[in-house]
Amino acid sequence: MDWSLVLVSQGIETAIDYSEDGAGWRVLVNLEDYEKARDAIRLYRLENLRWPWRRELFQPGLLFDWGSLAWVLLIVLFFWLGRRVDLGSAGMMDSSAVARGEWWRLFTAVWLHADIAHLITNATLGLVLLGLAMARYGTGTGLLASYLAGGGGNVASWLLSAEPHRSLGASGMVLGSLGLLAAQSFSLWRRTPHAAKYVLSGILGGVMLFVLLGLTPGTDVVAHFGGFACGLLLGGLLALVPTLAQKDKVNLVCGLVFVLLVNVSWWLALRG
Repeated sequence: MDWSLVLVSQGIETAIDYSEDGAGWRVLVNLEDYEKARDAIRLYRLENLRWPWRRELFQPGLLFDWGSLAWVLLIVLFFWLGRRVDLGSAGMMDSSAVARGEWWRLFTAVWLHADIAHLITNATLGLVLLGLAMARYGTGTGLLASYLAGGGGNVASWLLSAEPHRSLGASGMVLGSLGLLAAQSFSLWRRTPHAAKYVLSGILGGVMLFVLLGLTPGTDVVAHFGGFACGLLLGGLLALVPTLAQKDKVNLVCGLVFVLLVNVSWWLALRG
């Protein structure tokens, strides 16, 4: 098809024909145009020698895991509970408290939101990005990796804040999901000669979305960047074992670890 377009652009009449004798598809031209057509195709092939027209696809179609809706319902439940019980003082990210050993705040803060607008923003973005990440890496694996990335974002706030820092919200986890998606092209590293370009394109695409979503004035930009960076790192590691990460037993274990981490961190936060 592309050869035919090249010849048409040079004013050469063509016809595309399929031969049943095993020759396959052919481009037919008039005999008097043969030499001109052959030269045009030769030049076209030389100019596009290293240009990959065919693209590697991970899987056909758009994959989405509606299990992310359960996560949205959970953060809505925590928001509802937080309006009736003081969860903020026990679960908010507080760098001074973390420095004293209250590590669980790195994870409990993910479930808390300041107001309804904060909740809706993270819920809508999280539904989409987390659903895509869970579909790509596996339900349990993607959920746990995103949650760990959210905790990693809070670690970045704790380590890089010059003054005592307090924050809450699931945005670090949401942008961790974005980092996981940006890193999925690492799985092509040994499967195609153009892997470096695909990996770089995926990361740059993720970075542009991060700039759009994660650098909003008045938000915890450090936690956003930390979550995104942790998502990239975890996604790169998971891409090294793509089939293992999606096995049912691995996803079951990751799901159980996620549930255990949520329950243990909140039990430690509320025990006093």
